[in-house]
Amino acid sequence: MEDLLIEDKTFEKNDFTQKPLMKGEYENCSFINCDFSNSNLTDIKFSECDFIGCNLSLAKLSKTSFRDVKFKDCKMLGLPFENCNAFGLLFSFDNCNLTHCSFYKTQLKKTTFRNSQIHEADFTECDLTGSVFDNCDLAHSKFESTIIEKADFRTSFNYSIDPEINRVKKAKFSLTGIAGLLNKYDIEIDS
Repeated sequence: MEDLLIEDKTFEKNDFTQKPLMKGEYENCSFINCDFSNSNLTDIKFSECDFIGCNLSLAKLSKTSFRDVKFKDCKMLGLPFENCNAFGLLFSFDNCNLTHCSFYKTQLKKTTFRNSQIHEADFTECDLTGSVFDNCDLAHSKFESTIIEKADFRTSFNYSIDPEINRVKKAKFSLTGIAGLLNKYDIEIDS
Protein backbone atom coordinates (compact mmCIF):
# COMPACT_ATOMS: atom_id res chain seq x y z
CA MET A 1 0.00 0.00 0.00
CA GLU A 2 1.35 3.40 -0.99
CA ASP A 3 1.83 6.03 1.70
CA LEU A 4 -0.60 8.93 1.72
CA LEU A 5 0.99 12.22 0.57
CA ILE A 6 -0.48 15.50 1.83
CA GLU A 7 1.07 18.73 0.55
CA ASP A 8 0.55 22.43 1.29
CA LYS A 9 -2.37 21.93 3.65
CA THR A 10 -3.24 23.87 6.80
CA PHE A 11 -4.73 22.02 9.76
CA GLU A 12 -6.25 24.43 12.28
CA LYS A 13 -7.69 23.55 15.72
CA ASN A 14 -7.81 19.85 14.89
CA ASP A 15 -8.11 17.49 17.86
CA PHE A 16 -5.99 14.52 16.83
CA THR A 17 -6.64 12.88 20.21
CA GLN A 18 -10.20 12.18 18.99
CA LYS A 19 -9.52 11.55 15.31
CA PRO A 20 -5.87 10.50 14.77
CA LEU A 21 -3.74 12.06 12.06
CA MET A 22 -3.65 9.71 9.08
CA LYS A 23 -0.35 7.91 8.52
CA GLY A 24 1.58 9.24 5.56
CA GLU A 25 3.88 12.01 4.48
CA TYR A 26 3.09 15.67 5.16
CA GLU A 27 5.03 18.20 3.09
CA ASN A 28 4.94 21.95 3.57
CA CYS A 29 1.92 21.69 5.89
CA SER A 30 0.97 23.91 8.81
CA PHE A 31 -0.55 22.65 12.05
CA ILE A 32 -2.04 25.54 14.02
CA ASN A 33 -3.47 25.15 17.54
CA CYS A 34 -3.86 21.39 17.09
CA ASP A 35 -3.91 18.82 19.90
CA PHE A 36 -1.64 15.81 19.38
CA SER A 37 -1.28 14.99 23.11
CA ASN A 38 -0.81 11.24 23.67
CA SER A 39 -1.25 10.68 19.92
CA ASN A 40 0.52 7.95 17.99
CA LEU A 41 2.70 9.62 15.33
CA THR A 42 4.62 6.42 14.56
CA ASP A 43 6.05 6.23 11.01
CA ILE A 44 4.57 9.61 9.99
CA LYS A 45 6.85 11.86 7.93
CA PHE A 46 6.82 15.64 8.32
CA SER A 47 8.89 17.65 5.83
CA GLU A 48 9.13 21.46 5.88
CA CYS A 49 6.13 21.67 8.22
CA ASP A 50 5.24 24.25 10.87
CA PHE A 51 3.64 23.44 14.21
CA ILE A 52 2.27 26.61 15.83
CA GLY A 53 0.56 26.65 19.22
CA CYS A 54 0.17 22.86 19.23
CA ASN A 55 0.15 20.42 22.14
CA LEU A 56 2.31 17.38 21.33
CA SER A 57 2.84 16.26 24.92
CA LEU A 58 3.51 12.54 25.39
CA ALA A 59 3.01 11.75 21.70
CA LYS A 60 4.55 8.50 20.45
CA LEU A 61 7.41 9.27 18.05
CA SER A 62 8.61 5.83 16.98
CA LYS A 63 10.28 6.24 13.55
CA THR A 64 8.58 9.63 13.13
CA SER A 65 10.43 11.83 10.61
CA PHE A 66 10.94 15.53 11.22
CA ARG A 67 12.79 17.08 8.29
CA ASP A 68 13.19 20.85 8.45
CA VAL A 69 10.27 21.27 10.88
CA LYS A 70 9.62 24.39 12.96
CA PHE A 71 7.88 24.28 16.33
CA LYS A 72 6.62 27.62 17.68
CA ASP A 73 4.65 28.23 20.88
CA CYS A 74 4.18 24.48 21.37
CA LYS A 75 3.69 22.40 24.50
CA MET A 76 5.90 19.32 24.06
CA LEU A 77 6.16 17.65 27.46
CA GLY A 78 7.87 14.26 27.77
CA LEU A 79 8.62 13.63 24.11
CA PRO A 80 11.09 10.79 23.33
CA PHE A 81 12.96 12.38 20.40
CA GLU A 82 15.51 9.54 20.44
CA ASN A 83 12.81 7.30 18.90
CA CYS A 84 12.48 9.51 15.80
CA ASN A 85 13.82 8.50 12.41
CA ALA A 86 17.38 9.88 12.49
CA PHE A 87 17.62 10.28 8.71
CA GLY A 88 17.40 13.98 7.85
CA LEU A 89 16.30 14.90 11.39
CA LEU A 90 16.20 18.70 11.47
CA PHE A 91 13.98 20.97 13.52
CA SER A 92 13.93 24.21 15.49
CA PHE A 93 12.06 25.31 18.59
CA ASP A 94 10.81 28.81 19.40
CA ASN A 95 8.98 29.60 22.64
CA CYS A 96 8.26 25.93 23.36
CA ASN A 97 7.95 23.96 26.58
CA LEU A 98 10.24 20.94 26.24
CA THR A 99 10.13 19.83 29.87
CA HIS A 100 10.99 16.15 30.44
CA CYS A 101 11.91 15.59 26.77
CA SER A 102 14.58 13.04 25.93
CA PHE A 103 17.13 13.63 23.19
CA TYR A 104 19.28 10.66 24.26
CA LYS A 105 21.98 9.93 21.62
CA THR A 106 20.20 12.20 19.10
CA GLN A 107 22.12 14.07 16.40
CA LEU A 108 21.06 17.72 16.83
CA LYS A 109 23.85 19.58 15.07
CA LYS A 110 23.03 23.25 14.45
CA THR A 111 19.61 23.01 16.12
CA THR A 112 18.09 26.27 17.36
CA PHE A 113 16.29 26.41 20.70
CA ARG A 114 14.91 29.92 21.27
CA ASN A 115 12.99 31.36 24.26
CA SER A 116 12.13 27.86 25.46
CA GLN A 117 11.65 26.14 28.78
CA ILE A 118 13.74 22.97 28.71
CA HIS A 119 13.48 21.67 32.28
CA GLU A 120 14.71 18.18 33.19
CA ALA A 121 15.45 17.27 29.57
CA ASP A 122 17.97 14.54 28.77
CA PHE A 123 20.78 15.45 26.36
CA THR A 124 22.96 12.46 27.34
CA GLU A 125 25.33 11.38 24.53
CA CYS A 126 23.65 13.90 22.23
CA ASP A 127 25.52 15.78 19.51
CA LEU A 128 24.69 19.48 19.85
CA THR A 129 27.62 20.74 17.76
CA GLY A 130 26.95 24.29 16.62
CA SER A 131 23.51 24.42 18.24
CA VAL A 132 22.12 27.63 19.68
CA PHE A 133 20.30 27.91 23.01
CA ASP A 134 18.97 31.47 22.87
CA ASN A 135 17.32 32.64 26.10
CA CYS A 136 16.41 29.13 27.25
CA ASP A 137 15.81 27.92 30.81
CA LEU A 138 17.68 24.60 31.14
CA ALA A 139 16.96 23.90 34.82
CA HIS A 140 17.87 20.35 35.82
CA SER A 141 18.56 19.25 32.24
CA LYS A 142 21.12 16.48 31.91
CA PHE A 143 24.30 16.87 29.86
CA GLU A 144 26.50 13.77 30.11
CA SER A 145 28.97 12.63 27.43
CA THR A 146 27.33 15.32 25.29
CA ILE A 147 29.07 17.04 22.39
CA ILE A 148 28.42 20.76 22.74
CA GLU A 149 31.38 21.97 20.69
CA LYS A 150 30.73 25.38 19.12
CA ALA A 151 27.29 25.50 20.78
CA ASP A 152 26.08 28.87 22.04
CA PHE A 153 24.66 29.13 25.58
CA ARG A 154 25.47 32.83 26.12
CA THR A 155 21.89 33.99 26.71
CA SER A 156 20.59 30.84 28.42
CA PHE A 157 20.46 30.11 32.12
CA ASN A 158 20.03 27.49 34.85
CA TYR A 159 22.17 24.96 32.99
CA SER A 160 24.62 22.65 34.69
CA ILE A 161 27.29 21.33 32.33
CA ASP A 162 30.38 19.53 33.59
CA PRO A 163 33.28 20.28 31.18
CA GLU A 164 35.09 17.16 32.42
CA ILE A 165 32.46 14.75 31.10
CA ASN A 166 31.22 16.72 28.06
CA ARG A 167 33.00 17.95 24.93
CA VAL A 168 32.82 21.75 25.20
CA LYS A 169 35.58 22.95 22.88
CA LYS A 170 34.76 26.41 21.45
CA ALA A 171 31.31 26.42 23.09
CA LYS A 172 30.15 29.91 24.08
CA PHE A 173 28.99 30.90 27.56
CA SER A 174 28.37 34.26 29.20
CA LEU A 175 30.26 35.40 32.28
CA THR A 176 26.99 35.35 34.26
CA GLY A 177 26.41 31.72 33.26
CA ILE A 178 29.89 30.49 34.19
CA ALA A 179 28.56 29.10 37.49
CA GLY A 180 26.66 26.49 35.44
CA LEU A 181 30.03 25.01 34.46
CA LEU A 182 31.22 24.79 38.06
CA ASN A 183 28.14 23.43 39.88
CA LYS A 184 29.72 20.13 40.84
CA TYR A 185 32.36 21.92 42.92
CA ASP A 186 29.73 23.46 45.25
CA ILE A 187 31.53 26.79 45.32
CA GLU A 188 30.14 30.30 45.68
CA ILE A 189 30.84 32.84 42.96
CA ASP A 190 30.36 36.56 43.71
CA SER A 191 29.69 38.98 40.92
